[in-house]
Amino acid sequence: MSGGKFDFKEIRQLQNQIEQLDKDRDKLCEDCAKYLAARLLAKVKKRTPVGQYDKPVTFTTPAGKKVHFTTKSGKEVDFVTKNPKTITFTPKTGKQGGVLRAGWTAGEVVKTDEGYSIEIVNPTEYASYVEYGHRTANHKGWVPGKFMLTISERELEEQAPKMIEKRISDYIKGVLHV
Repeated sequence: MSGGKFDFKEIRQLQNQIEQLDKDRDKLCEDCAKYLAARLLAKVKKRTPVGQYDKPVTFTTPAGKKVHFTTKSGKEVDFVTKNPKTITFTPKTGKQGGVLRAGWTAGEVVKTDEGYSIEIVNPTEYASYVEYGHRTANHKGWVPGKFMLTISERELEEQAPKMIEKRISDYIKGVLHV
């Protein structure tokens, strides 16, 4: 039996590709963290309620009482009712909803001993009250929380392993030219 020739070109190429994978590991992890943060932001924004300030108000006037109000155009109206009358109007508050929803942001990727993290925050002063609930203004009742971030986090925790696995698999295939 005689010794044959062996070309190490493909082995060196594979070695270079593996070294490239190792060199890009931090960037890949950061990209995965940013991807998951973007998915979480999309979920939490979708769940965040938007204030409705243009809801119609209905009231019934008492018989024989003076009624006074200002119309949308600013006109002062006064009248005395002979019989009870139901009136519906939409108050002009000047408020616009969506501040809480627009407040969600993601911070920078931080590498820790445990891995990589990104903080998702909403600096709107009432965000925690909407998330977890709060007492009513008269302190006699409770407004339940919406748990928009809590529910979104749980949902993402279930989906994250498959999402990360796919991104890593696609990245490895790209580097190894598979």
